[in-house]
Amino acid sequence: MPTSTIRWYADESVLGLGKLLAREHEDVAYPGHPAIPAIRPGALDTEWMPVVAHLGWIVFHRDRRIRTRPAELDIFRSAGLRAVWSAGRKDLSPHDQLALLQRHWTRLEDEVNRLGAGPWALNLVDTGLNEFRLRG
Repeated sequence: MPTSTIRWYADESVLGLGKLLAREHEDVAYPGHPAIPAIRPGALDTEWMPVVAHLGWIVFHRDRRIRTRPAELDIFRSAGLRAVWSAGRKDLSPHDQLALLQRHWTRLEDEVNRLGAGPWALNLVDTGLNEFRLRG
């Protein structure tokens, strides 16, 4: 599958979700996915973030550090990364993450259209989506 057909990327922190999404949607990739052999499982955030941002994909993740650590935050801003963070207080199973995402999918699409080019970050919680202000 060419990278041009991919729209969403699930990082390793939500790998199970990514694999479930990819079963239902052809436009989802994750570490180790055939559409992006350059991103292998175990890749550092600083390795995959610029690649995903350059391709214009939107990231699903659970890793709070990619929005707060200086190196990751710099890439977030300079590369224009767009991301959706599973922000709930408790860890959900991949199936529960998928159910939550599906429940708010229409709103997610609306927010993606509203926010346009990155950088931007959204928090996905049980009650819906809210924009996260990147530090600095």
